Amino acid sequence: MLMSRLSIMKQRTFVMMFIALFGMSDVRAQQKYDLLLKGGHVIDPRNKISAVRDVAIANGKVVAVAASINPGEAVKVVDASGYYVTPGLIDIHVHVFAGTGERGSYAGDNSVYPDGFTFRAGVTTVADAGCAGWRNFEDFKQRVIDRARTRVLAFINIVGNGMRGGTFEQDLTDMEAKPTADMALRYPGLIIGVKTAHYAGPEWAPVERAVEAGTAAKIPVMVDFGTNRPERPLAELVTRKLRPGDIYTHVYSGLRNEQLESGEVNPALWEARKRGVIFDVGHGGGSFLWRIAVPAMKAGFVPDSISTDLHIGSMNAGMKDMLNVMDKFLAMGMSLDDVILRSTWNPAREIKHEELGHLSPGAEADLVVLKLEKGNFGFVDMYGARLRGTQKLTCELTLRAGKVVYDLNGITRPDWDKLPRDYRQTGDTRWDAVTPARPARSPR
Repeated sequence: MLMSRLSIMKQRTFVMMFIALFGMSDVRAQQKYDLLLKGGHVIDPRNKISAVRDVAIANGKVVAVAASINPGEAVKVVDASGYYVTPGLIDIHVHVFAGTGERGSYAGDNSVYPDGFTFRAGVTTVADAGCAGWRNFEDFKQRVIDRARTRVLAFINIVGNGMRGGTFEQDLTDMEAKPTADMALRYPGLIIGVKTAHYAGPEWAPVERAVEAGTAAKIPVMVDFGTNRPERPLAELVTRKLRPGDIYTHVYSGLRNEQLESGEVNPALWEARKRGVIFDVGHGGGSFLWRIAVPAMKAGFVPDSISTDLHIGSMNAGMKDMLNVMDKFLAMGMSLDDVILRSTWNPAREIKHEELGHLSPGAEADLVVLKLEKGNFGFVDMYGARLRGTQKLTCELTLRAGKVVYDLNGITRPDWDKLPRDYRQTGDTRWDAVTPARPARSPR
């Protein structure tokens, strides 16, 4: 009798375990996606999408973008209605070689650590613009690139010592094409270009050697043209010295004859654009003026890419962050779709990382959810002059490789009073990198 009861209990236990396991397997089978952004207005310029769409993500990749995706198939569903959903923003001009403690140096105290400035502005990829040269690039890689959650790429400086200011950046003997190209070839895809910047002398050597290194490594050159010198005019730089695909940054600075005395755009810029030279914003603390940008925009000379030139001198000044720079182009009449194009897909192509900047199925799931606020706003240039605007972008949510890394208003989170009294972490490692609680069992 006792044995019979034990046998029945074992059978019941087995059946209950079977049902539980079968039920769990069924739920897992239904949950094809880790995260579903539902009902947002997707802007994906590469794929020519600007419409309300759902975006499904699994294993850090975009799986599907469609008019309607079953929410029952996702572990986490986020209501994105009323927001814009775009690829993660790509800022190709920043300075993030922080941590050396060197004063007055962009390979030191003038730079900032990226993660504190990127995700809250929807930026998932940055390119450091020449803080390190071949002599100190690997130190930069170890200190910052390898430790950041933000994807950090780099233009390597033609100056071997990098952007350390003073005599370092004026030393022609430290501007060597071969070791610069060799370092770039050692880290293909990570070093995405060569930078020349801040040179004050009359010689063309910094540009010519940067182009030589870029040609050897098959990567573009970015030029901050330094001091305006009659011996090396802007027209010759952009129409003869630079190659198609090379990048002229600080295009609206007005410091190097980008604008003629008449107020017209320098004809050399139009000619260079026809040749395939790229023009980048590079706002910074001292490289953007309304009296240059507004006439240029009215004339149709728009930037190919929008970038910040983020550093300690711009982060709290007129520049502020990537979204603030994008807002300025909205205020000058550029459409939101075009602003997103110049902050995602265009820069991805310029740095030859065409796997980024779009939401194609299979792409890494770097995404941003943006709110377009309406109201009365003001935007200032490098000298503190203001342009009024009526639109402003706010970053609500940023995903890096399919996981939440920034959530301004908790749109991925449950209300506290709907949770158990002793609630703990509310996230899940499948979609959350901020406050994840590991599931009791493997999700798959």
